[in-house]
Amino acid sequence: MGGRVAVSQPSRVYVVAVGSNRRGRHGAPRAEVAAALERLGGLASPIFSSAPVGPSSRTFANAVTLVASPLDPPAMLARVKAIERAFGRRTGRRWGARVIDLDLVLWSGGAWSSPGLTIPHPAFRDRGFVLAPLAAVAPAWRDPVTGRRVRHLLARLTRPRRRRMGP
Repeated sequence: MGGRVAVSQPSRVYVVAVGSNRRGRHGAPRAEVAAALERLGGLASPIFSSAPVGPSSRTFANAVTLVASPLDPPAMLARVKAIERAFGRRTGRRWGARVIDLDLVLWSGGAWSSPGLTIPHPAFRDRGFVLAPLAAVAPAWRDPVTGRRVRHLLARLTRPRRRRMGP
């Protein structure tokens, strides 16, 4: 038996944040997010609603999915950008209305930096619309930079702040 032995490539796990605040070919923003989650596969969070960041006035639908893939980060970025284009995403104004927005937030390989890609996503620690869905599916995932678990990052972001009362 001189057959070949199949060697599987190591699988990496990526956290992909998914957002929409504009109708597209799949329907309303929640339907766009649901369609993107289906296309990406993996373990998806529930879809949350969130207020817009920046000048947009439209409410966002947000979720995350944990995607296992043999792709390295630049190849995974190319995959999510291709999905955005297939959904009708066009480059434009930062924080403007968009049919779909896919961001690589974390991956099982820790930190990654190359031209055009930084993992963990530089702003994810300050974004409840990423942390809340992520806490629903992977609350114990650790931020490779701070060492904090997702549930702790979310708690730090959402806990009420005490106001200092005079000297």
